[in-house]
Amino acid sequence: MTGPASEAGSLEHVWRNFCAQLAEAGEVLARPSAPTTALDQAEGLRYLSRLARTALNMLVDSADPDFPRLFMLCDDKIKIGADNPDNIYQQCVVRSDQTYRVTGKRNGVPYLSIGSKANRYAIDGTMASTGELEFADMTFAPDGSFEVIVSKDRHPGNWLPMADDSTLLIVRQTFDDKANQMPADVQVERIGPGPEVPALLAPDVIERQLMAAAAWARGTANTFANWSEWFKAQPNRIFDADQSIFQRAGGDPNIWYGHFYYDLEPGEALVIETPVPDCRMWNVQIDNWWMESLDHVHQKVWLNNSMAKLESDGRVMVVCADADPGFGNWVDLAGHRSGTGLWRWFNADRVIVPQMRVIAI
Repeated sequence: MTGPASEAGSLEHVWRNFCAQLAEAGEVLARPSAPTTALDQAEGLRYLSRLARTALNMLVDSADPDFPRLFMLCDDKIKIGADNPDNIYQQCVVRSDQTYRVTGKRNGVPYLSIGSKANRYAIDGTMASTGELEFADMTFAPDGSFEVIVSKDRHPGNWLPMADDSTLLIVRQTFDDKANQMPADVQVERIGPGPEVPALLAPDVIERQLMAAAAWARGTANTFANWSEWFKAQPNRIFDADQSIFQRAGGDPNIWYGHFYYDLEPGEALVIETPVPDCRMWNVQIDNWWMESLDHVHQKVWLNNSMAKLESDGRVMVVCADADPGFGNWVDLAGHRSGTGLWRWFNADRVIVPQMRVIAI
C-alpha cells in the first residue's frame, strides 16, 4: 500500500503525549482546598473519567463542523458545572464561517433555548455567549415545528447569530415535570457550501483533536475547582458575585444563578427560605465539591416549582438534610456533609436572594 496512509509510521508517541496531558487534570485532586474524604476523592476520580469521556466525544467523534452532530455533553452520569437535573443538554460543534439550520418540533417542553458559544474552556475557562434565542422569541408552525438559521449574517425569520469565534451550539431543554413532558425534537444541519462526505482521518488531525480533548478536560476541571474555592469562602449562604461571571462560563442570560457552598456537621441541616418572585420556573439542587449534580435518578437531591409545597405566606422552605425532617421541602444530602449547590430563577421579574441558616435535626 502506498500514499499518505502508509507513510505516518508509529503514532505511539502521540498517544503517550495525550495520556500525559490528560493526566495533568488530576492536579485538582491535590489542591490544598480540595476535600480529602474517601467519598470526595472517589467522586473526583470518577469526575475526571467523565470529563475525559465527554471531551473525547465532543472533540474527536463530534468535532467536524461540516457535519454537525448533536451530542449530550451532560446526562444522568456525566455532570459538569452544576448541571441542571431538570435539563436535557445538547450541543454540536460549528464553524463561524458556515451557515446552519436547526429544525424540530416543540412538543411538550416548557423552556428551550439555543445559544451560540465561543468554547474556550481549554484556554481560559470561559464559554462566552455569541448569540441567544429561546422559544418565547421564536415563531412556530401550527403543528409546533420550527426552523432557525444560524449564521454570522442576519437572516429573516428565526435567526441565531454567531461571531467570528463561535465554535459551539448549546440547546437547553428545561422541564418542571420531566417524567411527563415530551422533549422537543431537534436536528442541526449545515446548509452552506462544503464537502459531501467527511474527509479521511489524517494523523495531524487526530493528534490535534486528542490534545484539545486533554486540554479541555484539564481546563474544565480547574475552572469549576476555582469556583468551589470561591464559594467555600462564604459558606452556607448564596455566593455574592456578579452574574457576568456565570454568563461567561456558558450560562443562560434568562437565568439568575445563586451558587452556594454548604458545610455541615453530623446532625445538621441547611434550611433555605425565600419568597417566590413572578417567574417562569425555578429550582434548587445540591451538588458535590466538584460541582456535579448528585444522583437525581434515584434520590431526591433537587426541587423545582412543580414539586414544591409552599408555606402559608407563599414562601418556599427547603431543608437539605440526611432524612426528611417532616417540615418544609426535603432535599437529600445523599451522604455529603459539604459541597456546592445552586438556586435558579428563570425570567424572574425581580431578583430575590434566598436566605440560609444551619439548624440541628
